[in-house]
Amino acid sequence: MKRIASRMALALTMLASSAAFAATTTYRSTMSGPSEAPPNVSPGAGIATIIIDDVAQTMSLNMPFADLLGAAVAGHLHCCTAVPLMGTASIAVPFTDFPTGVSSGLYTHVFNLADAATYSAAFLSASGGSAAAARDLLLSGIVGNESYLNIHTPNFPAGEIRGFLVALPVPEPASWLMLGVGLAGLCVAARLKHA
Repeated sequence: MKRIASRMALALTMLASSAAFAATTTYRSTMSGPSEAPPNVSPGAGIATIIIDDVAQTMSLNMPFADLLGAAVAGHLHCCTAVPLMGTASIAVPFTDFPTGVSSGLYTHVFNLADAATYSAAFLSASGGSAAAARDLLLSGIVGNESYLNIHTPNFPAGEIRGFLVALPVPEPASWLMLGVGLAGLCVAARLKHA
């Protein structure tokens, strides 16, 4: 029984510490033609996931896409629109190794947010020329729902599909409490079973 109790205590400690010191935030972008500016009738779609690690200073992108009307010529992360979830913005992060010539595919990349080469020259210049300032502006735009991903094709040179980045929900403290109560209940049930 002591072994079960110590394992439960260890598990709760690990859960609590991981929640308190989490270094990553996950964002999702649901891309479509009607979400473009101007909207279009493309059947293309994509659901991208971006994970920002504020300790490692990285941005990991996983972006599957499918059914574009044209072959992809470029993909970008744009920032920062004047109004959240609407409008257009300049290219902040160009995807230099984006798969071109395909109407469906997968783009994955880990960007170093501390490297000036990650940002477009115009975005870096607008941020005062430093990678740190560009990173701060980009992260502020992502948090403020003023950043979007899009894919360009010859059919839609301004962008065939796009989607704004929005944060995925984080479990509330009450959820952690309920998990702890549930684990404690399992511990008590195991003790009663062995008694």
